[in-house]
Amino acid sequence: MANATIAHLWGNADAYEAYMGRWSRPVAEAALAWLGPSPGLSWLDVGCGTGALTEAILDAADPREVLGVDPSADFLATAAKQIADPRVRFAVGDASALPVPDDTFDAVVAGLVLHFVPDPRPAGREMARAAAPGGTVAAYVWDFAGGRQFTRYFWQVATALDPAAADYDPGRGCSLCHPKPLAALFAGADLQAVTVQAVEVPIVFRDFDDYWQPHLLGGSSPAQRYAASQGAEQRSALRERLHATLPIADDGSIPLLGRLWAVRGTKQA
Repeated sequence: MANATIAHLWGNADAYEAYMGRWSRPVAEAALAWLGPSPGLSWLDVGCGTGALTEAILDAADPREVLGVDPSADFLATAAKQIADPRVRFAVGDASALPVPDDTFDAVVAGLVLHFVPDPRPAGREMARAAAPGGTVAAYVWDFAGGRQFTRYFWQVATALDPAAADYDPGRGCSLCHPKPLAALFAGADLQAVTVQAVEVPIVFRDFDDYWQPHLLGGSSPAQRYAASQGAEQRSALRERLHATLPIADDGSIPLLGRLWAVRGTKQA
């Protein structure tokens, strides 16, 4: 898989926001609704990106504090500009080597992150290490194989036109994005009462341009990188095939679905 490393290097926050960031907030809200957190907790947002989950925590969970950690300084700068709250701070760091002390946070959450970590097992152990005894550790990942999953149409069409597109597809061989591997990851981190749940969020594009244009912004998501790697003729063919394939409603909108697998566990007290 020659392009795997390239596909998982993140930067260009504006392009990310246009392509995926705008959907990260409703997804975070749905995952938090499933978690049902108590107010007044200290939170660690692992792989916080541009701050969608941090913002949702502030609105839904009334936290005492939130630390967002991400390897991308560009993403963190965007998050810091968007979130002006004295309870929030950000730090550069990797999910597999979190820059935090042991036994610190009441809730440790990784949103749309672990399926991009080359080996999620150290990340799972780090999240458990950072949690306070009795604290909650949770994560959610895309169900890439799920029906009507909004990214699935792009990759189905792209690989039909160009088999090499499979090298960019984040769902290819993503064994973590299923209930049993997620549960095993958390059990392997010595977490208790591990539960996995499907969470669904409507993803509705205003029209085809609203769907297509973000792919052309030169961002660091796998789909944006793939589109940038193609010539004008290949991109045009991809665009036309997508337009013919997507379920476009009578009003021009494109109603799709974002489906997650969410997992939670408790650190032994």
